[in-house]
Amino acid sequence: MKRLLIGTVSALALLLPGVAMAQETIKVGILVALEGAFAAGGADGVRNVELALKQVNNMAGGKKIETVVAATDTTVDTAIRQARRLIEQDKVDIILGPLSGSEGIAMRDFAKTIPGKTVINGVSGALETTWVDPAKNFFRFNLDGAQWGSGLGTYVVKTKGWKRVATVTADYSFGYTNFLGFAADFCRAGGVIAERLWVPLGAADFAGVIAKLPDNVDAIYLGLGGTDAINFLNQYQQAGTKINLIGGTIMADQTVLTSRGRAKDALVGTPISGPIANDNPAPEWTSYVKAYQDAFPADRRFPSPSLFGVGYYKATLAMIAGLNAVNGDLSGNQEKFHAALGSLKLKTPLGEISLNENRQATGTVFINEVVEGPGGTLTIKNVGKAEGVTQTLGMTPAAFRAMGLPSRTVPDCKALGGG
Repeated sequence: MKRLLIGTVSALALLLPGVAMAQETIKVGILVALEGAFAAGGADGVRNVELALKQVNNMAGGKKIETVVAATDTTVDTAIRQARRLIEQDKVDIILGPLSGSEGIAMRDFAKTIPGKTVINGVSGALETTWVDPAKNFFRFNLDGAQWGSGLGTYVVKTKGWKRVATVTADYSFGYTNFLGFAADFCRAGGVIAERLWVPLGAADFAGVIAKLPDNVDAIYLGLGGTDAINFLNQYQQAGTKINLIGGTIMADQTVLTSRGRAKDALVGTPISGPIANDNPAPEWTSYVKAYQDAFPADRRFPSPSLFGVGYYKATLAMIAGLNAVNGDLSGNQEKFHAALGSLKLKTPLGEISLNENRQATGTVFINEVVEGPGGTLTIKNVGKAEGVTQTLGMTPAAFRAMGLPSRTVPDCKALGGG
């Protein structure tokens, strides 16, 4: 009788106006590529979510955080199908992800169909995700691909003396975006792009592209990552090609630097740019790297966190900080949580990050070169950095829009003063 009375009172309480049962657990979906070219990076993304949550005992805003992983293969259809599963079947409150560029654009549009939920970008970097008709409940605490490319063009022209290049870039949204950041900077510094070659994401055979590379250039810009970069570099070495390389942001990430085979032989001396520098002396970075290394056995992780892992780590930090700011209150279509995320001054291993009106991060870009490490390994050495890189790359919004959206033909190098 006592149990029946308690059950009846609890049921009535749910029906009374103004009375609500407190939500004790917040459910979080990790939308991440675990198949395809970026599978190794995606696995590091999951590790870093686990690390960030472990550091707060899986609690935020006074609530227990429960996670569920939804694996994608970088394709739009799979990403949306998995995101829908997270919302409709797993009943998550928040999605962390996705990883890849075209997935991010698709998730921006999906976010608009779930205004009472929140999507915090994992590490996808296509410009359009937050630049074109952004979703009010989609937040990106990593720089986009164009921002990651900023400063590299000037460096190769002014410091390396490489003024004429050909480019080989992945033929999808992030490839276009990352290339735009490099090319806009390179062309404004007086560089010339002799030829642009494009390859599909997930390609295995690069012999035809390598055969088309012109000889009368100072360097090849390589906008590939993951297994695509590894396959290209192995075949590049086999072909005996000796032209200098310039790396897109994901070309010399830990997923490539730690690969087996001859790929690494071509990388020493390659300049790249992006959000991290392995030799960053800042205490917040070194303590994060140590925490990562201590959290996972050496055979289950990279020597230091990958770009993909860092992105998901920052996304998780942002979620934790936002939930703490609202004491875990996700009521009212999560409006208070959205407001808290939008106004965060987020402390991360890469310094403080703030968001603009598009809920897009502004932050630091590191210029690095690939160098030999101990025991025949490869690492990256920092040679410069740009602080406070905005989504418009320091241009006025009008001038940035005038370039057009990233594509095979944008930016127009001649219009920017190059060739």
